[in-house]
Amino acid sequence: MPSATIMPSPPHIPRRYARRGIVPDAVMGMMFFVACEVMFFAALISAMFVVRGSAREWPPIDQPRLPLLTTGGNTIVLIASGVMLWLAARAVRSSASPQVTSRWLRWAMWLGTLFVTVQGMEWMRLIKYGLTMQSSSYGSFFYLIIGMHAVHAVIALGLLAHVYHSFASGTLRLSRFWAAQVFWYFVVGLWPFLYVLVYLL
Repeated sequence: MPSATIMPSPPHIPRRYARRGIVPDAVMGMMFFVACEVMFFAALISAMFVVRGSAREWPPIDQPRLPLLTTGGNTIVLIASGVMLWLAARAVRSSASPQVTSRWLRWAMWLGTLFVTVQGMEWMRLIKYGLTMQSSSYGSFFYLIIGMHAVHAVIALGLLAHVYHSFASGTLRLSRFWAAQVFWYFVVGLWPFLYVLVYLL
């Protein structure tokens, strides 16, 4: 594997400001984006609870139940992916060998991909059993909320893949790595709340 290095980020910010802890533009922009997404998901969940409060039964008797155990195990997989990314970031901060950082990045991507794959398989089973967006408001909110999380997870995996490729080629800037890290932590941190609110309550 070719030797990989990380370029200082961003180059146009004087080093003395970087030492004072000024947040790079890419990271700040990602944090604002994540804040907007938090409000977006909060609105979806609030709407679900409003509809749920007026429903006679939730979930409807004729609708299939969600796979609690499988998704619970998949939740652990996603959290483990976040831990792997944290280990990759720690390896970068400690100037560990490129092989160590690459290994943690690969694990983060593989576990994230496994999470999305398992979710997709469960969706196929639920659709087969009759839970669709047209079957009930229960199904509509499930696919809307969980589906939007899946979209974010796929986008975040794309960012991680870009980070990994840039790191392997020696062109990765720390600001891009930190921005991708913020977004992946958002995807990982949001999911346990969705699991409890959508699957368990």
